[in-house]
Amino acid sequence: MNRDFLMEETKSQMPTRRWEHTLGVMSSAVKLAKRFGADPDRAELAALLHDYCKYWPIAEQRSEYELAGLEPDLLRYDPQLIHGPLAAEIVNRRYGIKDAEVLDAIRYHTSGREAMTLLDKIVCLADYIEPGRDFPSVDAIREMAEHSLERALVAGFDSTIQFLLNKGKKVYPLTLAARNALIDELNRTNPSDGAAE
Repeated sequence: MNRDFLMEETKSQMPTRRWEHTLGVMSSAVKLAKRFGADPDRAELAALLHDYCKYWPIAEQRSEYELAGLEPDLLRYDPQLIHGPLAAEIVNRRYGIKDAEVLDAIRYHTSGREAMTLLDKIVCLADYIEPGRDFPSVDAIREMAEHSLERALVAGFDSTIQFLLNKGKKVYPLTLAARNALIDELNRTNPSDGAAE
């Protein structure tokens, strides 16, 4: 699929500010891919498409999600979670994106999951730390991302979970599972460190 065509198709799905975010996620994903040994082209493609249908009306997202037969449990949580799995489904169908790892990185970029692949981690983290992001712990997470995808992602998930708790909102269980799996991964690679706890 032609990159320029996909850029125009994606840009047409969102307001200018979100397109600028997408460009930031793309550049961050490419940098992370080069730093941690992933394929920069696949990282860029997943980043380009990660928010493909985020600005469709929520009612349309829900309807398309249900029509696609996707995991119904997710619909009991924040509607902001719908666009990841839905985008993976839509870009597969509309544009013939068949790369399962790219589709999974799109699908799980908001929630995370257990046993995240390298590409999952890169796209999820790029979404947190792209240059346009501005929240209290973002600089610390960017600094962690210089050395460890896993530590940076745990910090990102912690920030998200704390935000949801402060707002009195439910936390999607897959996000907790993703965080816990990353903690286990860090503890396996640095068993005497204790810093992952």
